[in-house]
Amino acid sequence: MSETTAPVSSTTTSAAVTAAAVTPGALMGRARAARVALRVVQVLLALFYGVASALPKLIAHPTAVEAFDRIGWGSGAMYTIGALELAGAIALLVPVLQSVAAIALGALMVGAFIVQVTAFDGQNAATPLILIVPLAVIAWTRRAHNGELLRMLGRR
Repeated sequence: MSETTAPVSSTTTSAAVTAAAVTPGALMGRARAARVALRVVQVLLALFYGVASALPKLIAHPTAVEAFDRIGWGSGAMYTIGALELAGAIALLVPVLQSVAAIALGALMVGAFIVQVTAFDGQNAATPLILIVPLAVIAWTRRAHNGELLRMLGRR
């Protein structure tokens, strides 16, 4: 046999393995797994914002009161931010509001980062930055719901 007609060896190329592994069923399974993972992240973030972040502000826990007094904003701002966080937590669980909630909570986290850097000398400044990442993923992934929300609001 000549070199041009030599049989293909029994080892397969990585492209052939990849092509064989990527079947429509595998892609659907991965897409479903990604949707489930994103939903789990949304629920965890909703729990965090509702319980760990909003609740202390809304019940005027001494640590929250002290923090807001330290920055000079007082109880009005504390209750307002707590209510916004609770509303965002709930909205993260409502399909048509998910993207808008993630954007709004992300904006709150930008403000929280600025406050952490300026009023608290950077203590815990990484927390809002870390939370912005999954919020941005949710906002982007669920962006199709924004059009649906606008259509719903336009009907009124």
